[in-house]
Amino acid sequence: MDWRLRRTYDLIHRLRPQALVGNNHHVAPFEGEDFQMFEKDLPGGNTAGFNADSKPGSLPLETCETINKSWGYNARDKRFKSSKELIHYLVKAAGNDANFLLNVGPTPSGKIQPEFVERLQEIGKWLRKNGASIYGTRGGPVPPQPWGVTTRSKSGDKVYAHLLDSRHEARLPKAAGQFGSAALLHGGKVGMKEVGGDLVLSVAAADRDPIDTVVVLSPVKK
Repeated sequence: MDWRLRRTYDLIHRLRPQALVGNNHHVAPFEGEDFQMFEKDLPGGNTAGFNADSKPGSLPLETCETINKSWGYNARDKRFKSSKELIHYLVKAAGNDANFLLNVGPTPSGKIQPEFVERLQEIGKWLRKNGASIYGTRGGPVPPQPWGVTTRSKSGDKVYAHLLDSRHEARLPKAAGQFGSAALLHGGKVGMKEVGGDLVLSVAAADRDPIDTVVVLSPVKK
C-alpha cells in the first residue's frame, strides 16, 4: 500500500512548520520525518522484537515505553514496572541521547490509576533531586556501559556518570586524562585512577545511592 508519506509530511510541515513528524513504523526513517522513535526499546535495541530493522540514524531520537505492559487501560494488567526500573530507563534514554516518552493510559472514567500516579510521583521526586544530570543534557562522551551511562550538560562543563548497579567501581573506556576531578552530585568523595588508558571511578558502599549514584566529572580544559 502506498501511504503517500512524503506528501503527507510536506502538507504537515507547510501547514504547521513547527510540528515534528515521527512515525512508529519500526524501520529506518523516511525522508520528511523529523525524529526517529523506538518502541519499548532504547535506541539500537530490539528486546521487544519491534525494532529489528531500525538502527539509530542522524535524526533526534526518542524511545517510548509503558508503565505496565499495555498502552491503553487494561484492568487485568498488573505487571507494573517499579519506580526504580522506570528511573533507570529514563537515565539510560538520556545516556543514549534520546528523549523518553512514558505512556500513561487513563481509565474509562478519564482518571489515572493509582499505581501510575505513585510511580510518576516517585520519578518526579527523584528528578527534583537529580534533575541537573538529566534536564538539558545530551548523551555523554562515554558510550553506555554495563554499569550505566553518562550524560553531559549543554555547556559541556560537566559530565555526569550514572552508576546504576551495585558494583564498587565503574570503568570509563579511553577516558584517562579527560577529567580533572570527580565528586558525587550531592557531595561526597569519588576515587579516580587510570588503568590502561581507562578511567576507573570508585565510590564507597556507604555513599552509593540505591537507585542511581550520580558522579559529576569536570572535563580538563584544553
